[in-house]
Amino acid sequence: MFNVKQNDHNPILHPLKNHKWENVSACNGCPIARGQELFMVYRAISNPDIIMAPNLYQSIIGVAKASNNGKYDFTDRQPLIRPEAEWEKYGCEDPRIVEIDGRYLIFYTALSSANLGPDSIKVAVAVTRDLKTIEERHLVTPFNAKAMALWPEKINGKYYALVTVNTDAPPARIGLASFDKIEDLWDHDRWAKWYDELEQHELVLRRSEADLTEVGAPPVKTKDGWLVIYSHIQNYYTGAARVFGVEAALLDLKDPRQIIGRTRWPVIIPDQVYAKFGFVSDVSFPTGAVVKKNQLEIFYGAADTTTCVASLPLDGLLKELSESKRTKVFERWSGNPILTPIAKSSWENKNVFNPTALDLEGTVRILYRAQNDSRASVIGYAESLDGVNISYRHDQPVYGPRADFESKPAGSQNPYGCEDPRLVLIGQKIFMCYTAYNGFDSPRIAISHISKKDLAARRFIWSEPVIITPKSTDDKDGILLPKKFSRGYLVIHRVNHHITGDYVDDLLFTPSEVDTSFEILEPRRGMWDGKRVGLAGTPHLLKAGWLMFYHGIDEQDTYRVGAALLDKDDPTEILARSAAPLFEPLMPYEKEGEVPNVVFPCGSIIRGDKLYLYYGGADRVVGVATASLKEILVGLK
Repeated sequence: MFNVKQNDHNPILHPLKNHKWENVSACNGCPIARGQELFMVYRAISNPDIIMAPNLYQSIIGVAKASNNGKYDFTDRQPLIRPEAEWEKYGCEDPRIVEIDGRYLIFYTALSSANLGPDSIKVAVAVTRDLKTIEERHLVTPFNAKAMALWPEKINGKYYALVTVNTDAPPARIGLASFDKIEDLWDHDRWAKWYDELEQHELVLRRSEADLTEVGAPPVKTKDGWLVIYSHIQNYYTGAARVFGVEAALLDLKDPRQIIGRTRWPVIIPDQVYAKFGFVSDVSFPTGAVVKKNQLEIFYGAADTTTCVASLPLDGLLKELSESKRTKVFERWSGNPILTPIAKSSWENKNVFNPTALDLEGTVRILYRAQNDSRASVIGYAESLDGVNISYRHDQPVYGPRADFESKPAGSQNPYGCEDPRLVLIGQKIFMCYTAYNGFDSPRIAISHISKKDLAARRFIWSEPVIITPKSTDDKDGILLPKKFSRGYLVIHRVNHHITGDYVDDLLFTPSEVDTSFEILEPRRGMWDGKRVGLAGTPHLLKAGWLMFYHGIDEQDTYRVGAALLDKDDPTEILARSAAPLFEPLMPYEKEGEVPNVVFPCGSIIRGDKLYLYYGGADRVVGVATASLKEILVGLK
């Protein structure tokens, strides 16, 4: 588990209008430290030469210098590589730099024609010792290629490099090449032979033939293997919306042809404003990576306009890359499922699922959604003393449809009822938000309350329900935070695909009172929560902030669980969000049921350092899983 943080100084490089050679873009930077100084080589874009190539923006390689103090205060910026040879006459793009054998080698994309195509886009290299003067430059590949990166040290006496081949004559492939001496890098006969055997050299990182992968940063050596940060563009070869994601792979230290592991989703997507809008919008493209005090810093181009940096815990990423070491944040109770349908029941013989929980007077009170064969939804009740074993189960529903907005219309065969309860204790009252659905109108959020004393005594005397969201809005997954803020009480709910919020003045609810919403958490396109997100249960108020669990759905409709940390005083502000899911369907009772591949929690409790998560499995059964609260909070730092 880990959280990705964007640097407060982003963008760390941006175009300068008074520098004609970089007045359009200063993107795709690759850093290298030199003593107490940090140098950044980057792509600098200026406006087209109206006479030579009126439709081609001009790219050169710039170099910027800053103190190596983490502030990225680049003030000294100069052109470093300008087109000189015929094979780079129309531009030099996207550098990757590495220091080896006492020299700096800068690989870049060289353009030889204004009419861009496979024959005019190749890889070149420039050599310098002082990052000021280019001593020599060579055309590296005789074929179409981009994005080449050299290992920073020899492996078994050989130099190794990654290169993206056939980027403009798809399908593109990432290839691995080795060399006995540096001069072999620009030996075209050697490359021609290598190209003929490309399939033998391919490093397959893409998840689908519809995707495009490109080399990102030069490999970084870690204790577990060589870490490769690369670009994974989903849907590149289809008509679907492309997702420019940043991903990672781990290669064997002694044999980099062996892939130890790779990410299952992006760790960075273009979800920041500076990546959403620019010269080429919705792009995050990695070109550099360094490790500082167990923090991996990833440098990437944002919208082909600026250079940015994000950081994440190296150990967390390495664990995620290895299936055997991947952190299992939550551990399932060995006795799962703890609640299953009762065949002889008239109201819960089909499905029991999506439970909420409240720890009250030493007993965990579990309210859950139950369905019969007609798929009418009511709320059942159970108790657990130790949090995992069911000590009591009520034989009748404790809550069911009472109002028109949750009752079955005459002649309707559609599902209806009271769905997915979520509880919160405020003073001496326990409020229950749930989804009310009459099988005809859009689902909406309703609220009812019961006294703390009555619930503890199993007297299920509920107040009349109030429907608090508008009739025309698809609204689910609602909860009330148990604190009054300066703007009132915050109702968190899901409108369409987003987690949103609205403040109410008091706890005297009126119909359709929640009539506005502002976004709190959005889906991350291309990631495990890219299709839809929804609140899991009542967030917990901790010293670090409000700990909120949520469910995320991907394009294959798999439900997983993530976590976010909200500001204590302004819970609409996200302090941290898990990059990878904390919990996902793995067991048969989570993968097979009414709706397959679902873990859907509606509540959790905390006892000491142990957090108990109550969830529905495949819309059929109820399970519980536990985790260390401390471990979750560390992962969200």
